[in-house]
Amino acid sequence: MSQEQPKRPQAEKHPIEYGDVFDVSGDLASQPIAPKDAALMQTKENQILGKNLKGGPASVMQSAAAVNVLHGDVGHGELSAVAREQGVSVSEGKLDGQRVITESVGRHVVGQFFEPEIPMKTPATALERDAITIGEALEATAVAGAGDKPVDESDAAAIQVAEMRATGKNETESGGLGARAQSAATHNTRTLPLSEKTTLSDVLTDAREKLQADKAVTREDAEGVIGAELRNKLDMKTTPGGVAASMAAAATINQKS
Repeated sequence: MSQEQPKRPQAEKHPIEYGDVFDVSGDLASQPIAPKDAALMQTKENQILGKNLKGGPASVMQSAAAVNVLHGDVGHGELSAVAREQGVSVSEGKLDGQRVITESVGRHVVGQFFEPEIPMKTPATALERDAITIGEALEATAVAGAGDKPVDESDAAAIQVAEMRATGKNETESGGLGARAQSAATHNTRTLPLSEKTTLSDVLTDAREKLQADKAVTREDAEGVIGAELRNKLDMKTTPGGVAASMAAAATINQKS
């Protein structure tokens, strides 16, 4: 007579909460991300940016809310308590002369990044021959930006996208700038003393010589890099003076000149 096998206890599943995907605490951290929260953030982003940023807070919220609905954790028309009581907002300001976008649920910031000050319909072909290139923007990060910052995964992702935008390819070059950045990020996770970590300056100095091709920075280039940096940072804030910020500044200067 066969005996019934004991069932293994299953790990308790819970909905995707704000604290799972954003660097937030307090009352918001334990709130499931709801569909109406995501919809509101998408609307706010559209009002300020003219579109939704790929990899930005609204995109992350939409994906998380879709999973929560699929698993039956929240309803299609549900709105979280924090969003209902405190609202959802996207605001813009200035930092060091650059446009900064801050996205919040209630009083909690879920994303912050630099955005090029360029009209959405401005053609890339309008750039002058002496416009700032992607290689130059990366070198600016090494020299005048966050050059002393140890390279992490968000930096590596941003540099990889910048390289692909420069070369026009859909993959990074073996032994190229993006590969070096990824190697540096991996090395830094295994290296404890700060003095022994590889910095952005180590990777990005002479970036133009390390790129197989180069081109003038456009709004589309900058936004691709911004999205990559945001997707790989828990706090979803681009680094002041970092790769995304330098690309945003270059795109703005190119259009204004």
